[in-house]
Amino acid sequence: MTNVIKIRKGLDISLTGGPSNDIASPAMAALYSLVPDDFHGVTPKVVVKEGEHVDAGVSLFIDKNNPSVKFVSPVSGIVTKVERGARRKVMNIMVKPDANQTTRDFGKQKVSAMNGSSVLELLLESGLFAFFRQRPYDVVPSPGVTPRSIHVSAFDTAPFAPRFEDILQGQEKEWAAGLEALAKIAKVYLGISAKQNAVTALHNKEVTEALFDGPHPAGLVGVQINKMAPVNKGEVVWTLGAEEVLFIGRLLMSGKIDFTRTITVAGENAVDAQSYKVLPGAQLSSFVKVTDLENSRVINGNVLTGNKVQLDGFLGARSTQVTVIPEVNCPDEPFGWIMPRVKQFSVSHSYFSWLCGKKKEYSFDARIKGGERHMIMSGEYETVFPMDIFPEYLVKAVIAGNIDDMEALGIYEVAPEDFALCEFVCSSKVQVQRIIREGLDSLREEMC
Repeated sequence: MTNVIKIRKGLDISLTGGPSNDIASPAMAALYSLVPDDFHGVTPKVVVKEGEHVDAGVSLFIDKNNPSVKFVSPVSGIVTKVERGARRKVMNIMVKPDANQTTRDFGKQKVSAMNGSSVLELLLESGLFAFFRQRPYDVVPSPGVTPRSIHVSAFDTAPFAPRFEDILQGQEKEWAAGLEALAKIAKVYLGISAKQNAVTALHNKEVTEALFDGPHPAGLVGVQINKMAPVNKGEVVWTLGAEEVLFIGRLLMSGKIDFTRTITVAGENAVDAQSYKVLPGAQLSSFVKVTDLENSRVINGNVLTGNKVQLDGFLGARSTQVTVIPEVNCPDEPFGWIMPRVKQFSVSHSYFSWLCGKKKEYSFDARIKGGERHMIMSGEYETVFPMDIFPEYLVKAVIAGNIDDMEALGIYEVAPEDFALCEFVCSSKVQVQRIIREGLDSLREEMC
């Protein structure tokens, strides 16, 4: 593994309010929630009732179209509420945790004695299968379709992202067991940072490793798939987060699920910006503190792809960070656009800050500073989009609903997160990620 894949197009965004190196383990939250919308492409069917007691690892809902795909409770406790929205859509399932946690026992496993079918069966029964994503369409995959390959990115280049090499310390055996289990299902590709290449497959010959170097989005699994083994029409690949590989390893070695993950809480308006060991679905108020709640935006995820939430909301099932930035409810500024803005960031050198040398950190708020215009500036997206795809033409094809052009331009290979930087640099304020999501959904309805 000597070759380094250099990513030259991209953009590293430096925000104020970075996290410290401390890692805290807060007390268990008063409430946990499993949100079906965290698992795109799933039609939920609730299999528990309000007032029922569940152990950690017991199913709360299943996929109506694939009943073998289960979504389990991260904690043991009482199901307090099944919240529904319009047309009885399941919004979330809330669980009040027990003081003394109990976990369903799936039995310890010896990976070398397992085959692909037995690994897949265990992942489905334990709820770990729900963490996989499928390309094309960026949805929870169908267990009946064997993937060509499984891709894992062992680093994240998004702003304030946690360092996986720090998370891995002391869990090397779980990491190796998880990768070995994945290799029983299909060929595994592992993307590793060239700058921090302490993470390896631990000499697993069934795992193909590649070193990546460059700005964000070098850490995105979609970019790594494009550079290592592009997806062609008719092929299916699965992706999985690095820490979720550890979930699999813990299950194999202990026989019990443990979804504890290390996330970062950061941002200009975050109090105690640092890392926390928490369970997915934890109520954010149990560990996120904000300096000025009325003038702060709490983001479930990173600033590029996360969702706006309230402080009484819940940590996303796949979220690796929570970001808190200024909301700025009063956007008016004296002299408006004529101000030189030497302390604000601009990709296009619209502000004078680029004349002041390289600034390590910039203050960003939630304003988009302009209204959406019905045009796409030529060549703007290509400067930050490193995949061998023409993003501008693909977005236009999606808007036009031209399926033939969408296929020819690589729609099967992308996910909305791959276009986050395109959306950030877009001078027309086009919601590029939403357009790609709608395009993938419409194509899936057409083809499936």
